Amino acid sequence: MTADRLNPIAFWFLRHGETDWNAQGLSQGNVDIPLNETGLAQARSAALLLRNRGVTSILSSPLSRAKDTADIVARELGLPVDVDEGLREVSFGVQEGKPMSEWFAAWVEGALTPSGAESFATLTTRGVAAINRCTVRPPMVLVVAHGALFRALRGAMGHEPNVRTRNGVPIMCEPPRNGAPAWEISYAD
Repeated sequence: MTADRLNPIAFWFLRHGETDWNAQGLSQGNVDIPLNETGLAQARSAALLLRNRGVTSILSSPLSRAKDTADIVARELGLPVDVDEGLREVSFGVQEGKPMSEWFAAWVEGALTPSGAESFATLTTRGVAAINRCTVRPPMVLVVAHGALFRALRGAMGHEPNVRTRNGVPIMCEPPRNGAPAWEISYAD
């Protein structure tokens, strides 16, 4: 495996439920913003959507918005949650807490890295390594993490990376089949 190549193993991905900063269009990065009421409801809904989907282990980012989402799902599925630091959201440096604006597309393209931020390429390498650690567990693994991290994973899966990931809706990620160039990505709702 190369550094930016995912293990060809299917997994579930769940972006944390909504926070107030999500609702306001602010970049969170490593700022530990909690779930709001909508986010808690989304986590409960995701838990119901994940019943009977074969999930055997749950791994989460350490940030509370992801960990609390994972804990809600875990209670419904009767599973523990393990934390993987590599699933932490990207640091946006000086852009944390500021509106998502034109800088973001340039960051995804690799043309700009805000002061104190992690580059998109570095995020991709870190994210792929974290997913590869997660998917060596017996299937089916559920990863609960963040939107920018999933953009990096989308790129590694052969998709346009700069697509917003919906909060609190499980995504099945399946490796390419029959010579297809990209992974299959499908929402569970």
